[in-house]
Amino acid sequence: MTNVLVTGMSGLIGGLLRADLEKRDGYQLTALNRREVYGVNSFKADISDLEAILPAFKGQDVVVHLAAFLSEEPLENLVSANIVGARNVFEAARISGVNRVVFASSGATIKGWENFPPYDAIRDGRYADIPDTWPMITHEMVRPRGLYGASKVWGEAVGRHYSDAFGLSVICVRIGAVGEIDDPVYAKPSANYLSHRDVVNILRGAIEAPADLKYEVVFATSNNRYGYRDLEHSRKILGFVPDDTDAAAFQ
Repeated sequence: MTNVLVTGMSGLIGGLLRADLEKRDGYQLTALNRREVYGVNSFKADISDLEAILPAFKGQDVVVHLAAFLSEEPLENLVSANIVGARNVFEAARISGVNRVVFASSGATIKGWENFPPYDAIRDGRYADIPDTWPMITHEMVRPRGLYGASKVWGEAVGRHYSDAFGLSVICVRIGAVGEIDDPVYAKPSANYLSHRDVVNILRGAIEAPADLKYEVVFATSNNRYGYRDLEHSRKILGFVPDDTDAAAFQ
Protein backbone atom coordinates (compact mmCIF):
# COMPACT_ATOMS: atom_id res chain seq x y z
CA MET A 1 0.00 0.00 0.00
CA THR A 2 1.37 3.41 -1.02
CA ASN A 3 0.26 6.29 1.17
CA VAL A 4 -0.32 9.35 -1.02
CA LEU A 5 -1.00 12.84 0.32
CA VAL A 6 -2.56 15.23 -2.21
CA THR A 7 -2.55 18.95 -1.50
CA GLY A 8 -5.35 20.85 -3.22
CA MET A 9 -7.45 17.74 -3.78
CA SER A 10 -10.60 19.85 -4.07
CA GLY A 11 -9.32 21.41 -7.30
CA LEU A 12 -9.95 20.12 -10.82
CA ILE A 13 -6.74 18.12 -11.18
CA GLY A 14 -6.85 16.94 -7.58
CA GLY A 15 -10.33 15.56 -8.14
CA LEU A 16 -9.29 13.82 -11.34
CA LEU A 17 -6.29 12.21 -9.62
CA ARG A 18 -8.40 11.13 -6.67
CA ALA A 19 -10.99 9.48 -8.93
CA ASP A 20 -8.28 7.61 -10.82
CA LEU A 21 -6.35 6.36 -7.79
CA GLU A 22 -9.48 5.33 -5.91
CA LYS A 23 -10.28 2.92 -8.75
CA ARG A 24 -6.89 1.21 -8.35
CA ASP A 25 -5.52 -1.14 -5.73
CA GLY A 26 -2.52 -0.21 -3.66
CA TYR A 27 -3.19 3.42 -2.75
CA GLN A 28 -4.24 5.01 0.52
CA LEU A 29 -5.24 8.63 -0.11
CA THR A 30 -5.12 11.63 2.21
CA ALA A 31 -6.12 15.21 1.37
CA LEU A 32 -4.55 18.41 2.64
CA ASN A 33 -6.88 21.30 1.86
CA ARG A 34 -8.05 24.63 3.16
CA ARG A 35 -11.54 23.15 3.24
CA GLU A 36 -12.60 19.63 4.10
CA VAL A 37 -12.61 17.01 1.35
CA TYR A 38 -15.43 14.57 2.04
CA GLY A 39 -15.13 10.84 1.60
CA VAL A 40 -11.37 10.68 2.13
CA ASN A 41 -9.03 11.11 5.09
CA SER A 42 -8.70 14.88 5.18
CA PHE A 43 -6.58 17.50 6.96
CA LYS A 44 -7.78 21.09 6.93
CA ALA A 45 -4.93 23.60 6.98
CA ASP A 46 -3.22 26.30 4.93
CA ILE A 47 0.15 25.38 3.40
CA SER A 48 1.56 28.75 4.46
CA ASP A 49 1.50 27.43 8.07
CA LEU A 50 4.21 24.77 8.47
CA GLU A 51 3.19 23.64 11.94
CA ALA A 52 -0.44 23.31 10.92
CA ILE A 53 0.28 21.08 7.92
CA LEU A 54 2.85 18.77 9.54
CA PRO A 55 0.33 16.21 10.89
CA ALA A 56 -0.90 15.50 7.36
CA PHE A 57 2.57 14.34 6.28
CA LYS A 58 3.03 11.72 8.97
CA GLY A 59 3.33 8.24 7.48
CA GLN A 60 3.06 9.41 3.86
CA ASP A 61 5.17 7.83 1.12
CA VAL A 62 4.46 10.32 -1.67
CA VAL A 63 3.13 13.88 -1.65
CA VAL A 64 1.48 15.26 -4.79
CA HIS A 65 1.61 19.01 -4.33
CA LEU A 66 -1.16 20.59 -6.43
CA ALA A 67 -2.25 23.45 -4.15
CA ALA A 68 -1.32 26.85 -5.56
CA PHE A 69 -2.50 30.40 -6.13
CA LEU A 70 -3.12 30.74 -9.87
CA SER A 71 -3.26 34.52 -10.32
CA GLU A 72 -0.72 37.34 -10.44
CA GLU A 73 -2.48 39.48 -7.85
CA PRO A 74 -2.74 40.09 -5.00
CA LEU A 75 0.98 39.56 -4.54
CA GLU A 76 0.68 38.55 -0.90
CA ASN A 77 -1.51 35.57 -1.86
CA LEU A 78 0.96 34.47 -4.51
CA VAL A 79 3.85 34.68 -2.05
CA SER A 80 1.91 32.94 0.72
CA ALA A 81 0.83 29.96 -1.37
CA ASN A 82 3.47 29.55 -4.07
CA ILE A 83 6.63 30.76 -2.33
CA VAL A 84 6.17 30.12 1.39
CA GLY A 85 3.69 27.31 0.83
CA ALA A 86 5.90 25.42 -1.62
CA ARG A 87 8.86 25.62 0.74
CA ASN A 88 6.68 24.42 3.62
CA VAL A 89 5.52 21.37 1.67
CA PHE A 90 9.11 20.34 0.92
CA GLU A 91 10.15 21.03 4.51
CA ALA A 92 7.23 19.06 5.95
CA ALA A 93 8.10 16.18 3.62
CA ARG A 94 11.71 16.27 4.81
CA ILE A 95 10.78 16.38 8.50
CA SER A 96 8.29 13.54 8.09
CA GLY A 97 10.51 11.20 6.08
CA VAL A 98 8.41 11.31 2.90
CA ASN A 99 10.12 9.52 0.01
CA ARG A 100 8.95 11.68 -2.89
CA VAL A 101 7.26 14.98 -3.71
CA VAL A 102 5.53 15.32 -7.08
CA PHE A 103 5.45 19.09 -7.61
CA ALA A 104 2.78 20.52 -9.90
CA SER A 105 4.80 23.03 -11.86
CA SER A 106 3.46 24.81 -14.93
CA GLY A 107 4.11 25.60 -18.56
CA ALA A 108 4.13 29.21 -17.35
CA THR A 109 7.76 28.56 -16.43
CA ILE A 110 8.65 28.79 -20.14
CA LYS A 111 5.74 30.77 -21.62
CA GLY A 112 8.00 33.79 -22.11
CA TRP A 113 9.16 32.05 -25.27
CA GLU A 114 5.72 32.72 -26.75
CA ASN A 115 6.77 36.33 -27.27
CA PHE A 116 9.18 35.23 -30.02
CA PRO A 117 8.90 33.46 -33.38
CA PRO A 118 7.76 30.87 -34.19
CA TYR A 119 6.04 30.38 -30.82
CA ASP A 120 4.15 33.67 -31.05
CA ALA A 121 2.49 32.49 -34.27
CA ILE A 122 1.57 29.20 -32.60
CA ARG A 123 0.13 31.10 -29.62
CA ASP A 124 -1.90 33.44 -31.82
CA GLY A 125 -3.12 30.74 -34.20
CA ARG A 126 -1.43 32.38 -37.21
CA TYR A 127 -1.00 29.00 -38.88
CA ALA A 128 0.24 30.42 -42.20
CA ASP A 129 3.23 31.89 -40.36
CA ILE A 130 4.20 28.66 -38.63
CA PRO A 131 7.13 26.83 -40.29
CA ASP A 132 7.01 23.13 -41.06
CA THR A 133 9.22 22.39 -38.07
CA TRP A 134 10.28 24.36 -35.01
CA PRO A 135 12.72 23.90 -32.10
CA MET A 136 11.17 22.21 -29.11
CA ILE A 137 11.34 23.89 -25.72
CA THR A 138 13.11 21.46 -23.39
CA HIS A 139 12.83 20.76 -19.68
CA GLU A 140 16.19 22.49 -19.14
CA MET A 141 14.87 25.85 -20.40
CA VAL A 142 13.34 28.56 -18.22
CA ARG A 143 11.65 31.77 -19.36
CA PRO A 144 8.67 32.51 -17.12
CA ARG A 145 5.75 34.69 -18.09
CA GLY A 146 4.47 36.68 -15.14
CA LEU A 147 4.98 36.32 -11.44
CA TYR A 148 2.94 33.12 -11.34
CA GLY A 149 5.37 31.49 -13.77
CA ALA A 150 8.30 32.84 -11.75
CA SER A 151 6.80 31.36 -8.58
CA LYS A 152 6.73 27.94 -10.24
CA VAL A 153 10.38 28.31 -11.21
CA TRP A 154 11.00 28.96 -7.50
CA GLY A 155 9.17 25.74 -6.61
CA GLU A 156 11.30 23.74 -9.04
CA ALA A 157 14.46 25.29 -7.61
CA VAL A 158 13.43 24.60 -4.01
CA GLY A 159 12.71 21.02 -5.03
CA ARG A 160 16.21 20.74 -6.50
CA HIS A 161 17.67 22.03 -3.24
CA TYR A 162 15.74 19.54 -1.12
CA SER A 163 16.72 16.71 -3.43
CA ASP A 164 20.42 17.62 -3.38
CA ALA A 165 20.65 18.53 0.30
CA PHE A 166 18.39 15.88 1.83
CA GLY A 167 18.01 13.10 -0.74
CA LEU A 168 14.30 13.74 -1.26
CA SER A 169 13.01 12.42 -4.58
CA VAL A 170 11.38 15.33 -6.44
CA ILE A 171 9.60 15.19 -9.80
CA CYS A 172 8.39 18.53 -11.18
CA VAL A 173 5.61 18.19 -13.76
CA ARG A 174 5.11 21.26 -15.93
CA ILE A 175 1.38 20.83 -16.41
CA GLY A 176 -0.29 22.15 -19.57
CA ALA A 177 -3.78 23.57 -20.04
CA VAL A 178 -6.37 21.36 -18.33
CA GLY A 179 -9.94 22.54 -18.81
CA GLU A 180 -13.17 21.77 -17.01
CA ILE A 181 -14.62 20.57 -20.33
CA ASP A 182 -12.48 17.75 -21.67
CA ASP A 183 -13.44 17.75 -25.35
CA PRO A 184 -10.79 19.28 -27.63
CA VAL A 185 -12.84 18.76 -30.81
CA TYR A 186 -15.04 21.68 -29.76
CA ALA A 187 -12.27 23.76 -28.24
CA LYS A 188 -9.84 26.21 -29.79
CA PRO A 189 -6.70 24.41 -31.00
CA SER A 190 -4.06 24.70 -28.30
CA ALA A 191 -0.40 23.77 -28.33
CA ASN A 192 -0.67 23.31 -24.58
CA TYR A 193 -3.88 21.28 -24.27
CA LEU A 194 -3.68 18.50 -21.69
CA SER A 195 -6.58 16.06 -21.44
CA HIS A 196 -7.99 14.74 -18.18
CA ARG A 197 -6.76 11.26 -19.02
CA ASP A 198 -3.24 12.44 -19.88
CA VAL A 199 -2.78 14.61 -16.77
CA VAL A 200 -3.79 11.73 -14.53
CA ASN A 201 -1.50 9.33 -16.38
CA ILE A 202 1.60 11.48 -16.01
CA LEU A 203 0.94 12.21 -12.33
CA ARG A 204 0.43 8.53 -11.62
CA GLY A 205 3.63 7.82 -13.55
CA ALA A 206 5.48 10.28 -11.33
CA ILE A 207 4.08 8.64 -8.20
CA GLU A 208 5.15 5.20 -9.41
CA ALA A 209 8.55 6.14 -10.88
CA PRO A 210 11.61 4.20 -9.65
CA ALA A 211 12.80 5.14 -6.17
CA ASP A 212 16.30 6.00 -7.41
CA LEU A 213 14.95 8.86 -9.51
CA LYS A 214 16.07 11.82 -7.43
CA TYR A 215 15.19 14.95 -9.42
CA GLU A 216 13.51 15.57 -12.75
CA VAL A 217 11.52 18.21 -14.60
CA VAL A 218 9.09 16.97 -17.26
CA PHE A 219 6.51 18.55 -19.53
CA ALA A 220 2.91 17.37 -19.64
CA THR A 221 0.74 18.12 -22.65
CA SER A 222 -1.34 15.95 -24.92
CA ASN A 223 -0.07 15.05 -28.40
CA ASN A 224 -0.95 18.40 -29.95
CA ARG A 225 -0.53 19.34 -33.61
CA TYR A 226 1.34 22.56 -32.80
CA GLY A 227 2.92 21.43 -29.54
CA TYR A 228 6.30 22.97 -28.82
CA ARG A 229 7.08 21.48 -25.40
CA ASP A 230 9.40 18.48 -25.54
CA LEU A 231 7.61 15.27 -24.52
CA GLU A 232 10.47 12.94 -25.42
CA HIS A 233 12.09 13.57 -22.03
CA SER A 234 8.75 12.82 -20.33
CA ARG A 235 8.59 9.52 -22.20
CA LYS A 236 12.17 8.65 -21.32
CA ILE A 237 11.83 9.44 -17.62
CA LEU A 238 8.23 8.45 -16.85
CA GLY A 239 7.16 6.42 -19.88
CA PHE A 240 4.58 9.10 -20.64
CA VAL A 241 3.01 8.81 -24.08
CA PRO A 242 -0.14 10.94 -24.46
CA ASP A 243 -3.35 9.18 -25.40
CA ASP A 244 -5.13 12.32 -26.59
CA THR A 245 -4.62 15.23 -28.96
CA ASP A 246 -5.95 18.74 -29.50
CA ALA A 247 -8.54 20.07 -31.92
CA ALA A 248 -5.99 21.09 -34.57
CA ALA A 249 -5.34 17.43 -35.33
CA PHE A 250 -8.93 17.08 -36.54
CA GLN A 251 -8.69 19.96 -39.03
